Amino acid sequence: MTSFWSMWIIVLTTISFVGIIWVLFANRKREQQSTDETTGHEYDGIQELDNPLPAWWFYMFVITIVWAIGYLILYPGMGNFPGVLGWTQIGQHDREVAASDAKYRDMRDRYMALSIEEIATDPAVRKMGMRMFGNNCAQCHGADAKGSYGFPNLTDGDWLYGGSPDEIKASITNGRQGTMPAWGDIIGDQGVTDVTAYVLSVNGREAEPAQVTAGEKVFQTYCMACHGADATGNPAMGAPNLANGIWLYGGNVEQISHSVRAGRTGVMPAHNNTLSEDKIHILTAYVYGLNQ
Repeated sequence: MTSFWSMWIIVLTTISFVGIIWVLFANRKREQQSTDETTGHEYDGIQELDNPLPAWWFYMFVITIVWAIGYLILYPGMGNFPGVLGWTQIGQHDREVAASDAKYRDMRDRYMALSIEEIATDPAVRKMGMRMFGNNCAQCHGADAKGSYGFPNLTDGDWLYGGSPDEIKASITNGRQGTMPAWGDIIGDQGVTDVTAYVLSVNGREAEPAQVTAGEKVFQTYCMACHGADATGNPAMGAPNLANGIWLYGGNVEQISHSVRAGRTGVMPAHNNTLSEDKIHILTAYVYGLNQ
């Protein structure tokens, strides 16, 4: 904060305190007996009597003012003045995090020494992992981890990049970025229609035979490199299996055609900068356990 704004806050705060104190004492009446005089205010037949403020109420106001002054002496609040205690929210956060780490370090070290398969069914790990998932993953994958349009279902056993513990941990740690290129300008509208028919056919769905035959040729020319000759995908590239009826962006004719024509882009953010290694280990066990 610049010196100007620091002084601005100090001056305004001081003026506010002085004004509050003046209003409180300037309107204080020493005589404590009740009278029949009114303030002149009347509403709905009810008149406001001009009686003095009860002493206990007045002293409560005084106590709050004294407390506020003491607070501003001890803690930051007057511009750049840090307070005599030197307290900061960052410092308190760091102390609480350090205390938490010290408290749970032994438990985390114990879990880190075990494989993900060994701790995936541990109730305590499941509970911790569920909370981490809710804080870091549920925004995209849903609280039940079943995903939504464009966000993978983590409970169905179908994995874009593989479902082994190491592969899941790599996805959480480093993130993933998948891109399906747009083919509309390359294969044309008829090519999009034909390859869509072929993709439907490999899922056992009805499609025009002539389009399926033409679409297979298009697929083998342009799509096989990523999705494989049998359209079952390639986890190493994050290319989805197109033959198992599980769809990330929908599996009707319009949705498949749009994916082929316009392409798709998906990003899984890396969590290695937001979660510690032991937390990623526990979160991996939780996600892995969703399919066990």
